[in-house]
Amino acid sequence: MADNDPGRGYVHIYTGDGKGKTTAAVGLAVRAAGYGRRTYIGQFLKGQPYGELAALRDQPLITVEQYGDPHCIRREDVTAEHVDQARRGLARATEALLSGRYDVVVLDEVTVAVWFELLTVEEVLAVLDQRPRHVEVVLTGRRAPQALIDAADLVTEMREVKHYYRQGVLARDGIER
Repeated sequence: MADNDPGRGYVHIYTGDGKGKTTAAVGLAVRAAGYGRRTYIGQFLKGQPYGELAALRDQPLITVEQYGDPHCIRREDVTAEHVDQARRGLARATEALLSGRYDVVVLDEVTVAVWFELLTVEEVLAVLDQRPRHVEVVLTGRRAPQALIDAADLVTEMREVKHYYRQGVLARDGIER
């Protein structure tokens, strides 16, 4: 039976190998801000400057924090420092989730942090279990584990059909980053 309580928040996952997961989450944050709702975006594995950071810098209803390296890492490059960054980030995101200040909390690239073994599925599920009923939570990243998919209320898979990256086009400012 559907829970039509307009004050209830839901758990979303945007996953898959296609482009647009973070963009979708940022779009939701902008939409929420249009209705006066506050959003916290915690970005795992990201410490680089991205266009969304510049665009949201002066948006008083959206807070963005990064918990990652200034360089892109691969799974085989993981160090103890990367694990510490992710754990500190999860603690910070949990604090934001429980603070009462935010209507929407985005854990950007958290599923990749799990896949890289920086965090465990159990740690992320424990955060979701603490979620106040009214807070909307969005998890993004490739390779969402089944346990997180099962815990979510909405799951969207971005599927790559065709991408110019395959022809050697690198990430471009304002488009991919």
